[in-house]
Amino acid sequence: MGGATVLAERIAERRAGLGDPRDLVGELRRALVLVPVDSGGLWTAEFGGVRWICAFTDEAALARFARARGAAGGDAGREAGDAWEFAELRGARLLDEIVPALGVPAGVAVDIADPEGAMAFPPVRGIVPDDVAIDARSDGPTAPPTFPSASPPTDGPAAAAGPAADGGVR
Repeated sequence: MGGATVLAERIAERRAGLGDPRDLVGELRRALVLVPVDSGGLWTAEFGGVRWICAFTDEAALARFARARGAAGGDAGREAGDAWEFAELRGARLLDEIVPALGVPAGVAVDIADPEGAMAFPPVRGIVPDDVAIDARSDGPTAPPTFPSASPPTDGPAAAAGPAADGGVR
């Protein structure tokens, strides 16, 4: 699948203290990753004040996540063994289009059900566009960010940035 195996290898190298972090970001940008879809939105999780888009390098990694969610009592509306719908997206699209569309600090978390293979790509310069990076300096006052009237769920689909029927982002 579109470089995701290479991405998993680069993550393993980086976790072992090898490789260049910029190469790892480049590998995410090139890779096609799987992002669970539920209720028309991409699956996200809130942690540390950041909205994380949950992405997976292959179907096996996504299946481990689904099993872990089921074992933890999550997704009560799903029957055991139900298949999870997912979108296959290029990492660059996640970082350059979907993260900014969320309107809140957001990053990408890869293979989060794999303690030895997980990697977070936080919303900082060099990973996401500078105008949504939380570490970008401002040259002066800017308008405060606008948020939806209802707070997004702490865990589940991000309705604001799911794939549309035409493959676009809403």
